[in-house]
Amino acid sequence: MTDPTIRPTSSLQRDTNTIDFQEEFDVVVVGAGHAGCDAALAAARMGCNTLLLTLNLDKIGWQPCNPAVGAPAKSQLVHEVDALGGEIGKMADRTYLQKRVLNSSRGPAVWALRAQTDKREYAAVMKRIVENEPNLSVREGMVTDLVIGKTT
Repeated sequence: MTDPTIRPTSSLQRDTNTIDFQEEFDVVVVGAGHAGCDAALAAARMGCNTLLLTLNLDKIGWQPCNPAVGAPAKSQLVHEVDALGGEIGKMADRTYLQKRVLNSSRGPAVWALRAQTDKREYAAVMKRIVENEPNLSVREGMVTDLVIGKTT
């Protein structure tokens, strides 16, 4: 596997300044939102040397708009990720401000749980989790090119 290359954005040296990592990674995850954090954690927990890239180390696990976890469609995904060992459901349980059962006037087949989380606490706890996970490196950077080399 080849080393990933990150090209930082800069108005003066955009294409001339590259950072080459000295280490190799089995998995590179771009973006540290809900899905990126869970994907990186899953790969690292499977024993893969994993790199999680984010534009801003202070925004790991950040919920940019509505800090809701759940509702009719998303709660199904949260249950599936939880069954696979993901963190989003556990994080919602740890950091919720309010929980509500939606569609409670209908039958139980359409009930859905939604939790409003504390955005700052959610991000802080998720950051600690990814930073302390074995086999997982977290770096700040922007991917501008993908160089696909020969794979085994």
